[in-house]
Parts: sequence; C-alpha cells; structure tokens
Amino acid sequence: MAQPIPTITLHTTKLAVHGGTPVRTLPMPFREALGPAEMKMIEQVLGFYRDQRCDPGYQGTFEKMYTEAFVAMMDGGYADAVATGTAALFVSIAALELPKGSEILVSPLTDPGTISAIILNGYVPRLMDSMPGSYNVGVEQFLERINANTKAAVVVHAIGQACDIPAIVSEAHARGIKVVEDCSQAHGAKIRGRPVGTFGDIAAFSTMYRKAHMTGASGGVVYSRDLNVFRLALAHADRGKPRWQTGFDDRNPNEFLFPALNLHTDEISCAIGLASLGRLTDTIVRRLTFVSGVSARVLDESNACRPYGYSPSDSPFIYPIIVDESRLRCCKLEFAKAIEKEGIGLNPHYQYLVSEWPWVQPYLSDQFPCHNAKTIRDQSFNLYLNERYGEQEVEDVIRAISKVEQYYHA
Repeated sequence: MAQPIPTITLHTTKLAVHGGTPVRTLPMPFREALGPAEMKMIEQVLGFYRDQRCDPGYQGTFEKMYTEAFVAMMDGGYADAVATGTAALFVSIAALELPKGSEILVSPLTDPGTISAIILNGYVPRLMDSMPGSYNVGVEQFLERINANTKAAVVVHAIGQACDIPAIVSEAHARGIKVVEDCSQAHGAKIRGRPVGTFGDIAAFSTMYRKAHMTGASGGVVYSRDLNVFRLALAHADRGKPRWQTGFDDRNPNEFLFPALNLHTDEISCAIGLASLGRLTDTIVRRLTFVSGVSARVLDESNACRPYGYSPSDSPFIYPIIVDESRLRCCKLEFAKAIEKEGIGLNPHYQYLVSEWPWVQPYLSDQFPCHNAKTIRDQSFNLYLNERYGEQEVEDVIRAISKVEQYYHA
C-alpha cells in the first residue's frame, strides 16, 4: 500500500514549470550507443576493405557476420539486414504475397511506419484494441476483429514487452491467417523462454539509434524461420533478385522475379550492429534494473501514480507510469509536463494511437474505437530510458514525481 509522501521541503518548493529550480539540472545520461566496441568495429570494417583494395558496399563479409550473430541470438532461422525498420516491415508484409485488398489486423499503438507498410503494399489496415490496462493486444482482441477478408496480422510487441504471441499465432494459423511480428521496440524480449520474432511467419526489427541494439542512425532486420518466406523477403529487399538460385547472375535483370526496391543497408552499419548485438544482454539487464528501481519506488512512495507491470523477460524501450487524476488537482498531461520540467526525460502523452491520426482514416477498414488503448494512453506518461540510467536517475525520477505530486495533491 502506498505510504504518504514525507512532508519535507518539497511541498513548499516552487515547481520548475512555475520558475523554480528543477530537481535535476544535468541532462539525463547520454546513451553512447556508438561506444568503444562500435568504434572499433567501424575501424575494422574500413581497414578490412582497405586491405581488399575496394570500398565497403553491401551484402558483404560484415553483413554475413552480423546476420549470423542475429540468427544465433534467435536460436536458428534466417535474417537479412535492411536500411530501416519501416523497410523491414514493408518487406516482411510483401513476402507474404497476399491478395491485393486483403485486410491486415494491426495493433492500435504503433509507429506510422507499421501502418504505412500495410497501405503501401496494397492492403487495408484493420485495427485491433489492446488488452485492458495494456499497450499490447491479446488473443481476445485479435479474435474479435477477424472477418472473412482477414489474411494476416501485424502484431506489435509494444514498449519492449512481449504480447501473448504464442496464443495469437496458434489461433491465427488455425484460421489460415499469417502473422508478422513487429519487434522494433522489443529486441531480446522473451515469452515462454523464446525470443519475440520466433513465433510468427516473419518478423521485423528496427535498429535505429535508440533501440536496444542498433546499427547506427537507422536500420532494420527481417527474420523468419520459414525458408520460402525468407527468400521472398530477400527478393523484395533487393530489386526482385533470386540470390539463392544456383548460377544467378547479379548483373542480368532478365533473371529478376518482380518489381522491387533496393532496401539494402551497408557494411559499416552491419559492423556497428555486430558490436551492439554483442552487448544486448547487458543492455537489457541494465534497463531492467532502472525499471525495477522506479517501479518499486513509485509503488511504495506515490499516492497518485502506479507503475506499469513489467517482467524479467522484458526488454524495456520506454516505461509507462499510470496516473490517477482523481488524486490530483490537475489532469495527467499537466502533471506529466510538470515532471518533465523538473529535468526528467519523458513523453507526456503518447501520440502513437493510430485511430486518432486524421491522415490514416481513409485507409482503415472501419472506424473502430480502440477504447482500451486510448484509456491506457490517456492515463499514462512514458519515461525515456537507456542502459546508462542508474540509481541517481531512479532517485531523480522519484523526487520529481514526489515534488509535483505534493503541489497538485487533491
């Protein structure tokens, strides 16, 4: 049970949003995703190609090393590195080769790239709701949105937490529905002891600079355990080339299969990814330690906030704090913005609720109200985090919440 916040000097201290001194005056920790190991790999790839007397390109030695390491992490399967996470999603959906106009179920809280990948492949997004109190969909929400034209689902593992993908895939495959896992925010997260991405027909990962493992400013990975699906993904990522065919001539477009774009990444990015992947386990442990610290302290010390649920199998990307407005003299948004002004990195109002975007409305299958997703979004703000956040950041987050809560306490 939450205990009253100690009545120290916080209640008389002017909030930063009102011109007072913020709890934290230093910036939140710089991640340094391009650390010593990544810098060493950049030097190595440049030196390797200099010794080969050629410039670094794509689909070479370092991409092979990187994708092999990725597959090892996933305990088998096939992987291809591409230019962006959105490209990974586009290619993954294209590889399913569904009839044009098919409807694809999709999670309600996601990046525009997920939705655009569906639309630009010629399909119709059909929104699912999330589970009550969750950013993720469940099997019940999946089942209630299936119709006769449902051919696939893009299931997002939101905020670094695995959804119940084993149950969803089981129900989907029983009905002939394909499943794409969007693992962009959940590298290394697990459910039932298996990493996300290993359950569906194909999976897409974003490896942009804020993700748990990264390949530089932007990047992506396509992964599948189905060789036929994977080969189609390879071709869709590289101008329709059937590179797996014996005797294939890369310089003879007569042999290409279909129209497709060049969505390659490069050797330097793959070298960075190889180093970053090597410290993914440590990254997850450090991020979980921060989440665990914040969760425990919020549970013990706040009357107006409660922590979002988490598990040791998560791979945190952001971390929601749920606000009870009935205990405050302000709305959630005002409360969160005041905490942000105290020097805490956060998103006060997560705007990745697909059903609210005006531009997407003409493309959706229907005007489905995602009540659960909207409710959890409206009740929460999201703490930013990285693996360099430690005990001091936990302390500062709690002090900022306590200070603002003291002021707005109902």
